[in-house]
Amino acid sequence: MSSPAQTLTQARWHRRARHALAHSLRVRLVALFLLLALAMAATFLFGMQKAFSIGWRDAARPLVVDYVDRLAAEIGSPPRIERAQALVQRLPVAVRISGPQVNWRSHPSTPEQERRWNDANRWKGEEPRLLERTTADGHRIHFSLNVQVWQDQPRVIGWATLAVLLLLTGLAYLRVRRLLRPLDDIRAGALRFGAGDFAQPIPVRHPARPDELGELAATINTMGGDIRQMLDAKRALLLAISHELRSPLTRARLNTELLPETPDVLPARDALLRDLGEMRDLITDLLESERLASPHAALHREPVDLAALAGEVVASLEGAPAVQLRAASDLPTLALDRTRMRLLLRNLLDNALRHSVDAPHPPEIDLRAEGSGLRITVRDHGPGVPDDQLPHLAQPFYRPDAARERATGGVGLGLYLCKLVAQAHGGTFTVRNALPGLEVVVTLPGG
Repeated sequence: MSSPAQTLTQARWHRRARHALAHSLRVRLVALFLLLALAMAATFLFGMQKAFSIGWRDAARPLVVDYVDRLAAEIGSPPRIERAQALVQRLPVAVRISGPQVNWRSHPSTPEQERRWNDANRWKGEEPRLLERTTADGHRIHFSLNVQVWQDQPRVIGWATLAVLLLLTGLAYLRVRRLLRPLDDIRAGALRFGAGDFAQPIPVRHPARPDELGELAATINTMGGDIRQMLDAKRALLLAISHELRSPLTRARLNTELLPETPDVLPARDALLRDLGEMRDLITDLLESERLASPHAALHREPVDLAALAGEVVASLEGAPAVQLRAASDLPTLALDRTRMRLLLRNLLDNALRHSVDAPHPPEIDLRAEGSGLRITVRDHGPGVPDDQLPHLAQPFYRPDAARERATGGVGLGLYLCKLVAQAHGGTFTVRNALPGLEVVVTLPGG
């Protein structure tokens, strides 16, 4: 009786096998080859059996009759047991003699086993007496094949056939694995392209004479090159627009500040300065995001006390007393870019404060050591966002609210910049619903 652990292991094995058969092209091809090999072997054996049973029966019957007559004559009449024993030792046959004087069997056995031997050796459609002879003195001599040969030889042949079949299956798997190896390269290349890494194209086997998979890899490389050109053009356009807008924006702000501070002009002057400040911040964020998104983003690393930096950021925010800062006492001092880390903390806390207007609890920021690195957790207790929108929160210019009102959020670059800062430091950035509220976790590696 199997134990629960064995039953669970078997169930997992069956699940893995079903999953591989349903999702792996390589496994399906090998299984198809195995089924084809079994079907071909069964068809060949059935066809050969029919051919021999139909074609050779009539041709071999006279030979068998003559051979059995010679064997019976060699034993003699009356039958001599020593001759029968010599015959059995020389040939793979079994002999049974019955009569008035001699009753002898070369291979004693039960009647049921003897019946099975006779049935196995009897030709279909022939008379039962084909392998029997009657001597002149009334003895009957019955010949049959030696049962030991039929018991041992098929077993050896069966194991050998199974071994050869397994060997062929293994060779087929290796061959299929080699043929489909470009699929692994294509998958790895597609993942690189999806992550924005276009430096290494997908290798193409035999570029001069590519097969179908080689043509697919070349096509994906062409698509990756086109996407890279589009992204570079977009990045260049954003940088050009941002740089070109800075000068007129600075002049507009300077002219606005020179307006008289009279009661009738002051409200419009302050509103205009506020809008110009938001435009300046947007351009700054755009330039910073493009710098960080570059594969050669330069970080000015220095030892940073993250707890002290977080305290400075909290103190500089509007509504800072409402933010709860918790920092562990064993935080390591890491080599970080102070300016970028300040940007990350400020954007995370701005986002948390913006969504905590009617929340029962203030936002929280928690700093803890994780291995040799750091873990930053910022959580609010607001309404959160739908689960289907979580994967898009760190995308540029994405905002959950369709109205895109300034009172409920920025332009959609805050979390995107936080993700870029974390990735530029070799860390991770994850967002999840904390029920209630939203929780953002940033991990920074040590060393």
